[in-house]
Amino acid sequence: MNKTKQFLALVAFSSFLISCSNDDSSSATPEYTVPATYTFERNNATSIDFSGQTTRIAMLQAMGDYYKTQANAGVAIDASALSNMYSNTGNPFSDTNLNTSGKQLKDKTAASVDYFSLLYGGGTTAEQVSVRSFFENQFTEGNNASQGNNASAGVAGKYIDGSSNRLFAANGLEPQQVLLKGMMGASFMDQIVNNYLSVNKLDAGSNKIDNTNKVLEAGKNFTTMEHNWDEAYGYIYGADDATNNVYRFWSSYINQVNADTDFNTLKADIDLAFRKGRAAIVANDYTTRDAQIAIIKEKLALVPAVRAVYYLQEGKEKLVTDNGAKAFHALSEGYGFIMSLRYTNKPGTNNPYFTKAEVDTMLNSLLSGPNGLWDIDNLSPKLDAISTQIATKFGFTVAQAATVD
Repeated sequence: MNKTKQFLALVAFSSFLISCSNDDSSSATPEYTVPATYTFERNNATSIDFSGQTTRIAMLQAMGDYYKTQANAGVAIDASALSNMYSNTGNPFSDTNLNTSGKQLKDKTAASVDYFSLLYGGGTTAEQVSVRSFFENQFTEGNNASQGNNASAGVAGKYIDGSSNRLFAANGLEPQQVLLKGMMGASFMDQIVNNYLSVNKLDAGSNKIDNTNKVLEAGKNFTTMEHNWDEAYGYIYGADDATNNVYRFWSSYINQVNADTDFNTLKADIDLAFRKGRAAIVANDYTTRDAQIAIIKEKLALVPAVRAVYYLQEGKEKLVTDNGAKAFHALSEGYGFIMSLRYTNKPGTNNPYFTKAEVDTMLNSLLSGPNGLWDIDNLSPKLDAISTQIATKFGFTVAQAATVD
């Protein structure tokens, strides 16, 4: 080989080494510690804030309690009072902190970036309006059921369940449970997986650059990306009080599903993914962050799936043992959790595990008899068919879900 060729070969080899060195440097994973609890600080002060989520959880809890209180007292449900709670209009809550919070549930119903933004085409304005109207209708159904009648086929009214009165619509659905479980999906789930954990939200505008450079929000101790992640976390854990064993909504049902041996890593998996993802954001490790998003989406979607199957099977059993009406409480919970499946987000697809059309078909099947849930002769095969459909999609068996306490 002549000297010219030797020189060119040396230059090429040197360039290769430099290139490899640069690649290794740029792709190296930062070293950082994932805390044992969801605790993050900057300058010796917390950098976490999910107060808005705590507020909205309290608002939904207050709405559910209102149904219960009025029913047990034999007092009519005021649909306008519930509507005002939904939109936080006219100081409707007994807790003045909720009234003055500037927060509401209505504008966070079917309102995610990925599923209901015109930019991303995941949903439509018409669907958003329809979903919100559906929940408003549960307030009217509650009023109809609280007029003093006993619940029966085609008649809205009360049903005495132990020491409590339960209110049922004419089709057998319990408006309170449809509201609570439905809103867990249409608001809380949608905001968690399709909004605050959406890359379209986390990385919007200059968020990624600002987080990398640790540019904090004005007057705050967190970056916008950190705050978005915390808000997703807050919709699950924002009302937890472990000292008094109080867990609300998704946090409570994660615990319930986790109590079954078939799903007993669920709670730890979700908790670790939130902690690891938040630590990754602080360390500018966006690859790890995105991996944790996928874990949270997958594991959280399992909760409404398992609980829907559980309640459908519980309802089927009680249709026999309790002669009908007592089963409708469980079936209404199942109905609400099926609604929630529309707001799940399957990793890698940015779509729900079940489409809106598929969810609507399941819900319509439950109520397809002339008197809805009261038509028990036709109901049991439907309960098994829907249970199997959901379980198969998520890779568990109906028997596994039915054993969850």
